[in-house]
Amino acid sequence: MSAPVVPEVLWAQRSDENDASKCIVYLTITAPDVSKETLKTDLTSTKLSFAAESKSKKYAVDLEFYAEIDVDASKMHHSGRGVEMVLMKKEVKQEYWPRLVKEPKKLQFIKTDFDKWVDEDEQDEEEADPMAGQMGDMGGMGDMGGMGGMGGMGGMGGIDFAKLMGQMQSQGGDAGEGDDGEGDDVDMPELEGDEATPAAKIQEVKQ
Repeated sequence: MSAPVVPEVLWAQRSDENDASKCIVYLTITAPDVSKETLKTDLTSTKLSFAAESKSKKYAVDLEFYAEIDVDASKMHHSGRGVEMVLMKKEVKQEYWPRLVKEPKKLQFIKTDFDKWVDEDEQDEEEADPMAGQMGDMGGMGDMGGMGGMGGMGGMGGIDFAKLMGQMQSQGGDAGEGDDGEGDDVDMPELEGDEATPAAKIQEVKQ
């Protein structure tokens, strides 16, 4: 088997100066199909060492955190995607970490987990409505404005009116009474005139 590769690391965070349980770092190490038997993690207050193997690859990465975490309060979950962690920040404060690791240099394998990320100034909104961050993913809920709009009814009405006019022109219908305000419908008087002709013919037949 070849030398270990560095896995992709996704991360997001929360913070709250009044609640230690909300000072969190979400960490996902993307290492598909690694076996639990080969999984090795060494987590300290300042560092994480990860190593694992799948049938085709070896993975390894070392991270030195930007600030300290509480190891005892942190959690880890192994899945088919790799390893997911919830790390509790040791320092309780409102400000976000500016980055995941202490080194200021940008590391290409570390990326923002946009599925879990909330901007620092939007945390209060998320707490006020926990579902708010998930609404976009529910597919349709965010589209209620489009349905709603009932503002779209004007466009729908235009389509129905066009169909109605087509029927009137082909059948000689009498729907002109509802269109008195439509100055552009110059053919409407002729439609009304045509309407009387079949009625007159019917009377002649009866006589």
